[in-house]
Amino acid sequence: MPIHEIAVGRYEEFRHPGALKAAAAEFFSTLIFVFAGQGSGLAFSKLTDGGATTPSGLVSAALAHAFGLFVAVSVGANISGGHVNPAVTFGAFIGGNLTLIRGILYIIAQLLGSTVACLLLSFATGGSPISAFALSGVSVWSAFVFEIVMTFGLVYTVYATAIDPKKGELGIIAPIAIGLIVGANILAGGAFTGASMNPAVSFGPALVSWDWTNHWVYWAGPIVGGGVAAVVYELIFISSSHEPLPVADY
Repeated sequence: MPIHEIAVGRYEEFRHPGALKAAAAEFFSTLIFVFAGQGSGLAFSKLTDGGATTPSGLVSAALAHAFGLFVAVSVGANISGGHVNPAVTFGAFIGGNLTLIRGILYIIAQLLGSTVACLLLSFATGGSPISAFALSGVSVWSAFVFEIVMTFGLVYTVYATAIDPKKGELGIIAPIAIGLIVGANILAGGAFTGASMNPAVSFGPALVSWDWTNHWVYWAGPIVGGGVAAVVYELIFISSSHEPLPVADY
């Protein structure tokens, strides 16, 4: 059972050089990802004079997020694992692949990275408004389910291509696979919830715009989806060959 592998870690991890470097990698990876994703939305709005979202706008958002996440995961993979997402970090923790202490460091860094990216975008574009994620044509509970299912697919992909100790050479394609599932989910759910799948991605815009409408959906949905994906993958595919946490490193 994954629950048996959960580790809190030691307080010293908050000051451990390796943990701090990993948190810094998460900060910069999330900044890169959010800047590209939010920036694509601002660029599309400018090119269409603030017009309503169109199919071409949805496709451009999917491509920008897919490419941006591909790069963000790639540049952070060898340092922090390239989570770039509190839901992924939570899933790794639930599966016993990350201590609680390090997970907290990662999530703080991801939220800061998203916020700084939005502030930089606002400044660089002359004060263009940063829009928070919002629901469109669906109830709050439908949106909740959307975010659960989409994040389940994302974290399941992370487990299969990056965390599973039996992944072998499949790990080489992990960043592109993770980027592609996010792009595909944006095409599926972007018109309804914005397809966050990532509490950090929705936190930065909400904080900068100070718009917290239905914000809980963008935390609860991804956390539930990520946690369920971790438990499912660990129980069915990894439990018999789980690699313990390298606690001696701390």
